[in-house]
Amino acid sequence: MNLSEGNTKVWLLSHPTMKEMALNIIKDCDTNMKILHLKDESQRGGCGTPIRSIEYKNIINWKKFPDNWPNLFIENVKSVAGKDIIFLASFHSPEVIFEQLSIIYTLPKYLVRSFTLILPYFPTATMERVDTEGQIATAKTLAILVSAIPLTSRGPAKIIIYDIHALQERFYFSDKVIPRLETAIPLLLRAIKGIDNLCIVFPDEGAYKRFHLCFPSSQFADDMFVTCIKVRFGDSVRRVTIKEGDPVGKHCVIIDDLVMTGGTLLECAKLLISNGAKDVSAYVTHAVFPNESWKLFTPAYTNSEQDSSENASSSANSRQGIIENHTSPDKMGGDEDFDSRNGPVLRFSRFWITDSLPNSLTIAKNKPFVLLSLANVIADTLLGYDLCVS
Repeated sequence: MNLSEGNTKVWLLSHPTMKEMALNIIKDCDTNMKILHLKDESQRGGCGTPIRSIEYKNIINWKKFPDNWPNLFIENVKSVAGKDIIFLASFHSPEVIFEQLSIIYTLPKYLVRSFTLILPYFPTATMERVDTEGQIATAKTLAILVSAIPLTSRGPAKIIIYDIHALQERFYFSDKVIPRLETAIPLLLRAIKGIDNLCIVFPDEGAYKRFHLCFPSSQFADDMFVTCIKVRFGDSVRRVTIKEGDPVGKHCVIIDDLVMTGGTLLECAKLLISNGAKDVSAYVTHAVFPNESWKLFTPAYTNSEQDSSENASSSANSRQGIIENHTSPDKMGGDEDFDSRNGPVLRFSRFWITDSLPNSLTIAKNKPFVLLSLANVIADTLLGYDLCVS
């Protein structure tokens, strides 16, 4: 592959938990360039300029001192001077954020040409507002921390985040960084090709606002969508109802940015089946699933076990809006099984998740979960701008 002269390579670094994804990004970038026949004069990216190659560099030693604080070291650190650096991070738990911020803050100070942070999952995004005095909007706190990345010779650092919970959170970042909010929905669009009687379901109005424009009208007719809403009954009970659309006889795919305990998805699925849906599947970009709540969706769990787990976790998941709508067995439709003791057993045909979080690899080993790697859409994002010669 002929590349333009000069400093053409971009360096990709990563946290250890994201090394496999980083290597897959390298492979996908190379594969996509070959598919697009990007060579010589036709070697163009989304910005209309030649494409540079990208190389993974394993130059960071991630160790710990005896007291468990990070002991970090960047090998041959002066070699990063003048390079375009991309860092693939994972803020999947509070324990790993500090060590990564230490690296992220340090690299620009060694004269890197530009710095791009890829943060697939922004973990505090669901705490983006204050409803009661005393609550802390930790989404703003984390945005402040990320905004402290030093400037580079080419200007502010770029922060690439996939399917953040609320688009307005871009304004939580300071003007010293450039947030770029991307989506992983192209992975789902490829996965659902060929499904008959397809219906896209938004479990609430928030999901509709985030994702409805991701489904082009040229491919998705108006009758292929169902939008649900949560309606409050009394002081504490909220139930899901269908606001628009008809799921009768269709394979419904519920779309959301993330899942915690799964209560909202389960109740939405029950509602769809009770209203005539033939099959139900789900997609989330971020499979958080605290306390192994993903097991609620495996074939080993019956409806009664799902209901019991939902009730037990409702208070802990209040910011996800767990709903308490229960459909009677005689109203359940579709092709679900029936247990003579526990009633109908809700089965998800497929549950697509991405590898934005390390635990996704373990979850995807169990039915009905199917793993869609973010490496491909990240490669597309980089080819569209970041790997263009500038």
